[in-house]
Amino acid sequence: MRIVVAEDLYLLRDGMVRLIEACGHEVVATAATGPETLDALRTWRPDVSVIDVRMPPNQSDEGLQAALAARREMPVLPVLILSQHVEQLYARELLADGSGGVGYLLKESVFDADQFIGALERVAAGGTAMDPAVIAKLLSTSSPSRGLEQLTEREYSVLGLMAEGLSNQAIGRRLFLSDSAISKYTTTMFGKLGLNDDDDSNRRVRAVLTYLNQP
Repeated sequence: MRIVVAEDLYLLRDGMVRLIEACGHEVVATAATGPETLDALRTWRPDVSVIDVRMPPNQSDEGLQAALAARREMPVLPVLILSQHVEQLYARELLADGSGGVGYLLKESVFDADQFIGALERVAAGGTAMDPAVIAKLLSTSSPSRGLEQLTEREYSVLGLMAEGLSNQAIGRRLFLSDSAISKYTTTMFGKLGLNDDDDSNRRVRAVLTYLNQP
């Protein structure tokens, strides 16, 4: 994969670059400010980018705004956002366009190499990768969306784990259920959410975005 890494802290940025390249991917550009990030995304159109929310010059939301601007110009440009804390407004804004290829991880997750690289690969493939803490925060003040209230408790649990980026096999291991049982739950869940006409990978993304982007 061709990757842009945007992070103003040198040690963290350098560490991510080394990890990404050690896993066989290519870092085509790095950025340390919001404007540099947007320039890099426009120039390289990477397979996926890793972007910090708070960057110079103002240390507010320059990284996120660069990501959003780039996705408006290049729809579904894959973006994995990093943040020190769960910032609910930023997460919702990123999800607002209803397309895939998005992720939101807390920076502490970067220190789990397998989780970080797995998240990058899922986002690059058009999927989602959401930190469980982000999901919990988004749902803490949410009311059920139409369709979600029809899900059983088990189906809702399956959807929550799907939002973390887990495969059916991984969800089955987490819930101590067989692959066929998880497949049955996901099929029923897709039907209740009205997601019957797409291929399975697209339905997974749309189901997750429905779950995360509740009003």
